[in-house]
Amino acid sequence: FLLINEYFWNEESGYYFDYKFNDLHLSESYTLAGLYPMFFKIADSAKAEKVVQVLKDKFLMDGGLVTTIDHTGEQWDYPNGWAPLQWIGYKALKNYGYNELAEDIARRWLDLNIKVFIETGKMMEKYDVVNITRIGGGGEYELQDGFGWTNGVFLRLWSELH
Repeated sequence: FLLINEYFWNEESGYYFDYKFNDLHLSESYTLAGLYPMFFKIADSAKAEKVVQVLKDKFLMDGGLVTTIDHTGEQWDYPNGWAPLQWIGYKALKNYGYNELAEDIARRWLDLNIKVFIETGKMMEKYDVVNITRIGGGGEYELQDGFGWTNGVFLRLWSELH
């Protein structure tokens, strides 16, 4: 646990980043992977507080959490959100007592899933969490209908909130 806090934490940014072992430095890309130390309860409360501020400032969108803030057109990047990472965010925040924010994110995600399902009759693999009038897109293949993880995360979040 100490190594994660030593190698992946950037005090100046107040966030966890990927570590590039081949170059021996931290990545500069903000991604939701920075929530994993909170998900696994290895961040201290001071670091968690800083991560939460970054989460609110950079990742929180109308439809939930955007996966990265990088605008590349690739499927894992802005403006897309993915179910597993909504769950990681939700649980990471709950682990540190940020219940109101966790539940707000869950509701945003659930509302978007329901909206798209009503419009299309389908659950999707990813969603545009920035412009909730569109469904997700980008990447090397067409948007896929339904995914086990989308269905599973939807059901789990629904059961947690209702």
